[in-house]
Amino acid sequence: MIDSLLAVGAQLTGFTRFLLMLPLCLSVAIAYKVTRIDNLREALAAALILWVTIVIGMIAVGVGLWLLFQIMA
Repeated sequence: MIDSLLAVGAQLTGFTRFLLMLPLCLSVAIAYKVTRIDNLREALAAALILWVTIVIGMIAVGVGLWLLFQIMA
């Protein structure tokens, strides 16, 4: 069974890709804030705020590109 999954590959839908983006953005936000912040007690809250900002920004860019595609098509 595992051989057949590896041979075909995983089928990633748009929603699955979005879910895979969330931990990637969280790890980038944590790494960035830990290196930039002076007080480590503030790092978790600052990283979560940055994570939400990144995710909302990515959604906004995606919607904007989708709208542009709809207008141009």
